[in-house]
Amino acid sequence: MAFPNIKGFSRRNLYAIKQWYNFYEKHSAIVPQAVAQIPWGHNRLIISKIKNTEEALFYCSATLHNGWSREQLEIAIKNNYFENKGKAITNFTNVLPAEQSQLAIETLKNPYNLDFLGLEDDALEKEVEDAMMQHLTRFLIELGKGFAFVGRQYSIAVSQNEYFIDLLFYHLQLRCYVAIELKSGKFKPEYVGKLNFYLSAIDNQIKHKDDQPSIGLILCKHKDKIEAEYALRDIQKPIGISEYHLTQALPKQLKNQLPTVAEIEAQLQKSEKK
Repeated sequence: MAFPNIKGFSRRNLYAIKQWYNFYEKHSAIVPQAVAQIPWGHNRLIISKIKNTEEALFYCSATLHNGWSREQLEIAIKNNYFENKGKAITNFTNVLPAEQSQLAIETLKNPYNLDFLGLEDDALEKEVEDAMMQHLTRFLIELGKGFAFVGRQYSIAVSQNEYFIDLLFYHLQLRCYVAIELKSGKFKPEYVGKLNFYLSAIDNQIKHKDDQPSIGLILCKHKDKIEAEYALRDIQKPIGISEYHLTQALPKQLKNQLPTVAEIEAQLQKSEKK
């Protein structure tokens, strides 16, 4: 053997290497260094889940840029990060400098997958917010690289009145505050005016002179694209509108076949008495 000390080339591993080679063979001229710089386990995951080279290279670069673990990469693929990135409805191109606008657009996505919260589809805003705080690390992963948590129900005072921002973050790459408002129902145009007001207060009271203009994001269960675009048309503060998805409730026919919590507890009590 030419390399007698090399180990780890099991039949399964050799097949994976061949699969990886065949996947990129026709595109060797455009395969970037990112493919070679991410771990082998990440490469195997990508070629097992992704069918086209463009999307595969995207996930290779995103893994390198974001420092994703294999689990985080798998979550990104499951949540269709390639298709959803940059898909929020925004007014960024109209109100931000070109370079900042492009980065801000790429930072937001649509929809946000919040199934890790374990909530049913009809969960209220407070329930969603509570669950986000219980799963803050996972929520930060879903938001994407660069978000630093500042506060929940963040208080700002304007004149003699106190107002509360649902969630406030600071984005390290954008160098700006990001205020998020949660809405458990359908998007309404008046939500934009409220968030615009909050952004004015943040920029006046919290924003450092070297920070970029603060950005707002409305996360709602449903939105009408035309209504959202109209609502943002003449707004001067940068605001995005995205949907979020929760775990769907079990279908009724399946739900009826499963025991209730009370029935399970009753059965456990019977077992303990035996």
